[in-house]
Amino acid sequence: MAGGFVAGLELSRGFYREAVRPILDAAVPGVEHSAARLGSGSEVLGFDTARSADHEWGPRVQLFLSAPDVAEHGARLDAVFAELLPKTFRGYATHFVAAGANGIGTMQVTDGPVRHRVEVTDPHSWFVGQLGFDPADGVTTADWLAVPTQRLAEVTAGAVFHDGLGALGPARARLDWYPHDLWLHVLACQWQRISQEEAFVGRCGEVGDELGSAVVAARLVRDLMRLWLLLHRRYPPYGKWLGSAFAGVPGAGALGPHLRAALAATDWHTRERHLAAAYETVAAQHNRLGLTDPVDPATRPYHSRPFRVLHAERFAAALAARITDPEVAALPAVGAVDQFVDNTDLLCRPALTRAVTRATVAEPG
Repeated sequence: MAGGFVAGLELSRGFYREAVRPILDAAVPGVEHSAARLGSGSEVLGFDTARSADHEWGPRVQLFLSAPDVAEHGARLDAVFAELLPKTFRGYATHFVAAGANGIGTMQVTDGPVRHRVEVTDPHSWFVGQLGFDPADGVTTADWLAVPTQRLAEVTAGAVFHDGLGALGPARARLDWYPHDLWLHVLACQWQRISQEEAFVGRCGEVGDELGSAVVAARLVRDLMRLWLLLHRRYPPYGKWLGSAFAGVPGAGALGPHLRAALAATDWHTRERHLAAAYETVAAQHNRLGLTDPVDPATRPYHSRPFRVLHAERFAAALAARITDPEVAALPAVGAVDQFVDNTDLLCRPALTRAVTRATVAEPG
């Protein structure tokens, strides 16, 4: 790193072009392939810094071959890269050492073969591993709902360096954003989450539970940030990068101060006032999009109780009324998997996200 930090996508692009591609062409002349840096890693979403270099960051590439070519050449290519890749690239070691109980890879210079991060795979296997399905086969409503938005962001962000197979571009295009009616459904479910807790900031505070009120407010701030991203057709990333992604969305400069003030408040009246301003800001954005007939964006009392709320279920109902696809219209109002599940170990395993989604949205029996 003597020359300063290099963004991970730039590093991987150069690594593919200058180191990986020449070795591939010499080892298997003329083989069709695609190359990219997709999947997990802060660099894929563009949020990496010098701190990111301490684990699973560095010269990394996914090298895609056809399934028959992986079967024929994959093991040999892995060995060839281990022998012929440079020990360092642009000042970063290409050798990764597994550290800790989870086997997290860290860069370390070696004198022997390189334990590299050139992943040789085929598109079908890679997409199924990441998502639980291959978008080349089509994307069903159940597929969309079973994928956390973090995973959708990881697959549609990053960079494709070469697409000789012609598979990555179409697959990423299919996943670029939800179908319109499914987008309305996901938005409606996000508004519904807000409606279910917006009165609790005041109710907790009224009984002297300022800590409970602050916890509810923090949950609502998170839901509003995710909603703002969804309204702008951005997949919300997981917690570590949610604020960074939110800050890059148009209008965040107007909404952000209300959210920060709500979090900083030490009494529920102040907390509620700033949340009310945030609700009205997000409600106004909903109306600007024209997805439904205009919905009154003003906050109001919570029935006969003295708490200021938006009654966000009004926006959920307006969106649901605009859904024309019968399959989507019949879905329960829980949304995509990461709108009703927040366990990291589950969300990182496509087989589990698909199972819990089936169990949640399927018809009885």
